[in-house]
Amino acid sequence: MPEPLFTDTLHFAGEQLRALIKRHPDFYPMYTAGGKWKHTGEAWTHWCDGFLPGMMWILAGRDRGWVEPAVRYSKPLEPRQHDRNVHDLGFIFMSTYRRWLELTGEPALNDVLIQAGRTMALRFREKGEYLRSFMAEDSLFIDIMMNAGIIFYAARETGDAALRDVALRHSLTTRRVLVRGDGSTSHEGIFDTATGEFLKQTTQQGYRGDSCWSRGLAWAIYGFGTCYEYTGDGRFLATAEACARYYIEHTGEGGVPPWDFDAPAESRKLLDTSAAAIAASGLLQLARLAQNPLYDTVARRTLSTLCQNHTAAGDAAWEGILKGGVYHLHKNLGVNESVMWGEYFFVEALDRALGK
Repeated sequence: MPEPLFTDTLHFAGEQLRALIKRHPDFYPMYTAGGKWKHTGEAWTHWCDGFLPGMMWILAGRDRGWVEPAVRYSKPLEPRQHDRNVHDLGFIFMSTYRRWLELTGEPALNDVLIQAGRTMALRFREKGEYLRSFMAEDSLFIDIMMNAGIIFYAARETGDAALRDVALRHSLTTRRVLVRGDGSTSHEGIFDTATGEFLKQTTQQGYRGDSCWSRGLAWAIYGFGTCYEYTGDGRFLATAEACARYYIEHTGEGGVPPWDFDAPAESRKLLDTSAAAIAASGLLQLARLAQNPLYDTVARRTLSTLCQNHTAAGDAAWEGILKGGVYHLHKNLGVNESVMWGEYFFVEALDRALGK
């Protein structure tokens, strides 16, 4: 049974987090360089800032000693409920304020979540019916499926049908233009902003526009599952399952995929553990939603592989939890390193697998 392995790894994650916040207090890292969190590399839109306190909130569900640091690292994010420059408000607030609310029930926290959802919805473009990425007006990312949930959440909490419509239409557009017939996904879609016509699939981080970037596929498994959970619309469950089938069929026995499924053979040797962590957590969610034990089996097998072969346990010099993540191969940023989203979804998946 893998439960002791998962418990031990979750304990190790807590030790690494304690060391991080002691070593670099009030610092929000994104990816390691040579196994070290503190460096001068590109932070982009600070889209990862919710993941560190998010892990603290996950651990706080098991040990209330984590509440104080979780609050301390979450509170500085509050002004970002009005941040119109990013498409990642779901990442920032559902990992922090949502978990904080679930643990404490403080009503003011819900106000922040609702405002973040309303701000996120301002990215919607009527022509094309999509939430634009931070790159440009004409750009749609598969990643945004992980952030549409905060709009669904705000709509549910307020009864605002217009908000729900934005999230629903965005999800249907993403399903139509970025998910292919075989369940693979494209990273980015480009629209004609004058007419709303969809023009082409392309990528920022994958191998090619017509390839399947593994982290994007993992976002789709998880994001469409969340969309189904909010809407009950069977189209989104079918899409999540199609993406899951592609992932399972094209990933090796251990469950850790190459950084891009269609990259040349030599390049495919570079695995992305962060994609595996996201997929594992998304598959655990999907197992519950679809009532399909296969997804649970694959998720636990993937977690076992990550725990046994890919953590920094035994490497005292490495500051992260999960080695072997890939941020941006083309820019040589965070390649074969620890990455904050990989850390967060790994901890979340371990917590989900262990249950309460």
